[in-house]
Amino acid sequence: MLWQRRPRLFFSPGCNPPIGWPFPFLFTLHDLHHLCVPEDSSLAKRAYYKFVIRPACHRAAFVLTVSEYSKNEIREWAGVGEEKIVNVGNGVGLPFNPSGGRYDPGFPYLLYVGSRKPHKNLPRLLKAFAISAVRSDVRLVLTGIRDPEISAQISSAGLDGEVRFVESEESAGLADLYRGAVGFVFPSLYEGFGLPPLEAMACGIPVLTSRICSIPEVVGDAAILVNPVDVASIAEGIRRLVEDRGLREEMRRKGLERARQFSWDETARRTWAILQSVAT
Repeated sequence: MLWQRRPRLFFSPGCNPPIGWPFPFLFTLHDLHHLCVPEDSSLAKRAYYKFVIRPACHRAAFVLTVSEYSKNEIREWAGVGEEKIVNVGNGVGLPFNPSGGRYDPGFPYLLYVGSRKPHKNLPRLLKAFAISAVRSDVRLVLTGIRDPEISAQISSAGLDGEVRFVESEESAGLADLYRGAVGFVFPSLYEGFGLPPLEAMACGIPVLTSRICSIPEVVGDAAILVNPVDVASIAEGIRRLVEDRGLREEMRRKGLERARQFSWDETARRTWAILQSVAT
């Protein structure tokens, strides 16, 4: 198709650069997830990165990414100059704001939003919740369906009856889940950006998350940061989040201020400026 149309510039918003295309192009590489997370890697994925994406990083006019963490990670892996990788960021917008409906299951809850992939660190989150001494005050709500694997992890942590599952595929429903929560918990082991903590902050909900990868860059000082491989650290963060009302209010205020610094309009502006600089 490219050879038929001969565009001045080709842009892919995903990690699929054109093979053998000698004319100007850009593509987006959010992170090196498929190389850094063994459970989501494979021989085929590693070969694709090595033989398609890495050479494309050298051939492309620019490679767009979403955080300074990812920018540095991609630059070092690909062996290209810093000027080649451009951080256009991510954003947050409607319906993620403090105004609107709230999910009300009839009890206070901490919320986790995300997949069940190993790097999301759910087993440690469950263990930390079990020892955090807040089980009499709040329950844990997870998005998605209850499958045998997560059921076994819940039983192993002694949390039968204390974890609820909610399916929410619509953004509006997800915003309601955020707004109804006492706090949001996200002890991920790897993120190239980390949208869920930002969405939670935009909804006015205090956040507990990891102090590794790109996440501190996104949340700044507006979240409780924990060591995601240390169950005791996560548990202590949960205890502070639930028991310290003043801390929750401080995190809520700071989170709203922090979320205002990330907008899709700004991401679009940065992306358009790069495209224009190459196309003209």
